[in-house]
Amino acid sequence: MTLAFVAHRTINVEVIHSVSPAVPKDATALVEEYAKREGWHLTMVESGEFQDENYLSNPVNRCFFCKENLYDRIGGTTKLRIASGANLDDLGDYRPGLLAAERMQVVHPLVEAKIDKAAVRDIARENKLLDLADLPAQPCLSSRIETGIAIDADDLAFVHQIEADTRELIGAGIPVRCRITHQGVVLELGALANAEKVRVANAYAQATTSDSGRRWAGSRAYRRGSAFLHKVPQSLSD
Repeated sequence: MTLAFVAHRTINVEVIHSVSPAVPKDATALVEEYAKREGWHLTMVESGEFQDENYLSNPVNRCFFCKENLYDRIGGTTKLRIASGANLDDLGDYRPGLLAAERMQVVHPLVEAKIDKAAVRDIARENKLLDLADLPAQPCLSSRIETGIAIDADDLAFVHQIEADTRELIGAGIPVRCRITHQGVVLELGALANAEKVRVANAYAQATTSDSGRRWAGSRAYRRGSAFLHKVPQSLSD
């Protein structure tokens, strides 16, 4: 979002936003709000990963298949060079999507400029984009599903509901993650959640999980950067 804002004010760009069950509707609404306010040339595309069995099976390199589908769809809408919002910090994580980007010759302006997440927030703040500067990390909803459990749109909607409702109950400033694991549904809360907020959040999540027919597996502390990985593939064919 910050890259799109700066790029639009600097050069002639098209902004393309992916729509899928893995993208929360409030994220799409924010993109549409900015596009209307800033006069972006905005195109919405169905990213197509939910028609890809490689993605739906949720392997360790699921993100590769997601980005492969996404960049292929974007390439079908424009002849311009595709640029992503990946930043310098992303290079320190296991990011199979970056391999798909390399195959599709996608460029990463923030990486090239050696801009990390903190600097992105500073740029947003300097441009008075406070809703972006303070926006919590928003990895796709499929990242909440443990590796090996098939990706299902109903599960993603359930996860989003739990997270959104929990933030309403305990405050937006506390990290919240709802994860579907092989043991059942797990709620993760950030360290700022006191005992009473933890109790309220757990009671809600447990009741909602039970009502949905899913198994409740309890809660734990939120740990940034945790991922459901069993092994790192040595090549894209693994």
